[in-house]
Amino acid sequence: MKTKILLIIAVLYIFTSACSKEDATGTDKQLYDMALVTNGFTWYKNSESYLPKSQGSGHNQAFLRTRYNDLAATQLDSNGKVNPDAVFPNGSLIVKELYNSDKTLDQYAILYKQSNHIDADANGWVWGYVSASGKVAEPAEKKGQACTSCHLQTGHIDYLLMNKYFP
Repeated sequence: MKTKILLIIAVLYIFTSACSKEDATGTDKQLYDMALVTNGFTWYKNSESYLPKSQGSGHNQAFLRTRYNDLAATQLDSNGKVNPDAVFPNGSLIVKELYNSDKTLDQYAILYKQSNHIDADANGWVWGYVSASGKVAEPAEKKGQACTSCHLQTGHIDYLLMNKYFP
């Protein structure tokens, strides 16, 4: 009986936590609005194809697509892969679109290089993690705390892992 009560409490906690996510405001809203713009981007490997979730991903979604604004795309080679020695300049915007197994867009994982931004981490990146409907999954003010442990794994290029998992 005690186990059932604990299970019910845990389920209720998860349910209320999932439903309590806030609409994006401030930096999170700015990042969300930037992610909604799709013109002028270059896709990873020059392809809009859905890529399967990689073994090293901390994301729950089954598929992803990653795109780079014109400034970030200066760090891609002719095949649309990240140059091995890339350091993205200020103004670079990288949007990872995360899709469920039925290929419906679920979330945006956003990296925006802006060294002087109040929400930038020590390497100049502003981290955004917002649902497709505009709900904040991880606030930008946390400076990528939930993301950097994965993004700093061996083989990253300025926090990016696309080349490692999708050579």
